[in-house]
Amino acid sequence: MPLTITSSAFRDGDAIPTRYTRDGENLSPPLEWRDAPPETKSFVLIVEDPDAPSGTFRHWALYNIPASEAGLSEGASTQGRGGAGEGVNGFRNARYDGPQPPRGHGPHHYHFRLAALDVPRLDLPASAKAEEIWNKAQPHIIAEAEVIGVYKR
Repeated sequence: MPLTITSSAFRDGDAIPTRYTRDGENLSPPLEWRDAPPETKSFVLIVEDPDAPSGTFRHWALYNIPASEAGLSEGASTQGRGGAGEGVNGFRNARYDGPQPPRGHGPHHYHFRLAALDVPRLDLPASAKAEEIWNKAQPHIIAEAEVIGVYKR
């Protein structure tokens, strides 16, 4: 079975509840994954909006997630993740910032992308941007999965 990622907050292709957006409580949604390859040593997660008017906008990057993890609880971004790091997102914050598309811009698709890596950690500075984290992970990806949520204002 291939690596899969899901959320109990929304199904793939469905609307993201306001609670997980900047219009609501701005909590990172709960995520679960399964069927990681046995050689997985860590995970990286990135949340991207390719529908942003200025190009792909990155809302969250979480890296050095231990291979023993099988998900993230609601609000994981605010809970501190032993050993995991958070990259600087498009809002210039080192945390999760949920959807906040321009009003009237139509539906935006938020890609929650999880990658299983063949290394236990990525050595990155605390100031690393989400895009830099994903680029650093590229040569180490052994499996990838995504779940997409939709939000419009």
